[in-house]
Amino acid sequence: MKYNKLVRDRIIEIIERKGEKASYHTATDEEYRQKLNEKLREEVDEFLESENKEEMADIFEVITSLLKLSGWSLEEIVSLQKEKCEKRGGFDKRIILEES
Repeated sequence: MKYNKLVRDRIIEIIERKGEKASYHTATDEEYRQKLNEKLREEVDEFLESENKEEMADIFEVITSLLKLSGWSLEEIVSLQKEKCEKRGGFDKRIILEES
């Protein structure tokens, strides 16, 4: 079966432990960023279908990897989130803008 997608670090080990063979390579930085973006879309779609914690954890794993690749810390992003929330609010009031 052909995949050509980013997989978790231990997947090759798991496949081989079952006696199967896997063909794979290590991504360049450019390919890694592209595959992380594809993986993020995939995981978000899966979350939207199931709305379960496991899919949310997968999204967070991809985000964590994107943060590392970009050289950003989680603390920086949370700080920006809080700043934006203070200036523009969050989504707690469930406001739907119908027209402006």
